[in-house]
Amino acid sequence: MKIIRRILAAGLSLAMLAPAGAQAANPEPRQMRGVWVSSVYNLDYPAKTTTSADALKSEADRILDNCVKTGLNTVFFQVRPTSDALYDSDIFPWSHWLTGKQGTAPADGFDPLAYWVDGAHRRGLELHAWINPYRVTRDKNWDGLDPANPAKVHAGWAVKYTDGNYYYDPGIPEVRELVVDGAAEIAENYDVDGIHLDDYFYPGTDFNDAATYQQYGSGFDNIADWRRDNVNQLVAQLDEELHGIDPDLQFGISPAGVWANKSTDPRGSDTRGGNESYVKAYADSLAWIKSGTVDYIVPQIYWEIGHSAADFATLTDWWISKTQGTGVKLYIGLAAYKCHDSSTPTWATTDHIFDSLDYIAARPAVSGAVLFRYGSLDAVSGLRDDLAAWYKEHTGADSAPESAFPDEKNAATFAGVFTLFLSALMR
Repeated sequence: MKIIRRILAAGLSLAMLAPAGAQAANPEPRQMRGVWVSSVYNLDYPAKTTTSADALKSEADRILDNCVKTGLNTVFFQVRPTSDALYDSDIFPWSHWLTGKQGTAPADGFDPLAYWVDGAHRRGLELHAWINPYRVTRDKNWDGLDPANPAKVHAGWAVKYTDGNYYYDPGIPEVRELVVDGAAEIAENYDVDGIHLDDYFYPGTDFNDAATYQQYGSGFDNIADWRRDNVNQLVAQLDEELHGIDPDLQFGISPAGVWANKSTDPRGSDTRGGNESYVKAYADSLAWIKSGTVDYIVPQIYWEIGHSAADFATLTDWWISKTQGTGVKLYIGLAAYKCHDSSTPTWATTDHIFDSLDYIAARPAVSGAVLFRYGSLDAVSGLRDDLAAWYKEHTGADSAPESAFPDEKNAATFAGVFTLFLSALMR
């Protein structure tokens, strides 16, 4: 069915592009207009835990409808916020962020991811399944983990960090296999358009993995290089496995906005950001770009143009310089959440968001942006309407992700004919 839908979609897309023989010779490349939908802490979905299928469906419909109204074309749906699942998994237990208790399924056999994928595609949206690769807990509640959780089943795979939470040890080969198997399960069973990892790799430099390093770290001069290699291995394994399942599947990662400051590494940006992902999370994004083990990268550049330590323009240009000519698409992560965060008074208006969007729009090497997060679009008065207006002006998006048939009768006719063709082909 997955292959069929993609073939049908491709056929429909051809007709959409040339409804009356008027297809442009060189259509504009698709621009990312995305948003992250967070499930951890019940930030976006669900707003509160429930087992009710009707409630979960209604909330999903509202969010997806609003994404279309905003002019967005891609949803990054967090389906594994910790070592759990917002989908029917044979590997991870149902998420307590979903139903209130880890391991408890929604009522009536409801599968949120399946519903979101179908709902997104019916509305013309792409859906990328967003997973956290190594995070086991976010509420410090080890006892709340389901007995079938892999972290409990496999003693020694999880490490308690200084923040009180538990993380899988990236240096254990079986842990990497677990992450890969979990991603493959999604790719095989759901018609997602992409698999997406966020920036949670190693939680910090003081991670308690000395014993693992002693066991697996031979050949490395220091633990830092070994840790980066562990993450690089995971990314390469995911790339191979996922594209083996579906060559068209998009695989991407959203690292922290500062890879490294130039003062730390001469390859780094001219910044003074404190959260250097190359150093703190051992996420070597440049290695992934160089090797082509990701299809896209979404650095979270959560600062404004002119920021004294991490200037948005400086960082955007740096990421352009590292991705240009590589075949890896560059999207920019934007901090919509700061517009309603009282701790950032310089973001009291939405001006920084639109200044950043304008900056991106003037640079063809950037293929679009992703907003963090959905709830911020509701929380900030006027932001949703202003975004819709901006997207319409700059991309031609008019409340719908991409152009559709101007003549619904022609659309229906083509779809019917194409479906008959596929049916005949499969007999």
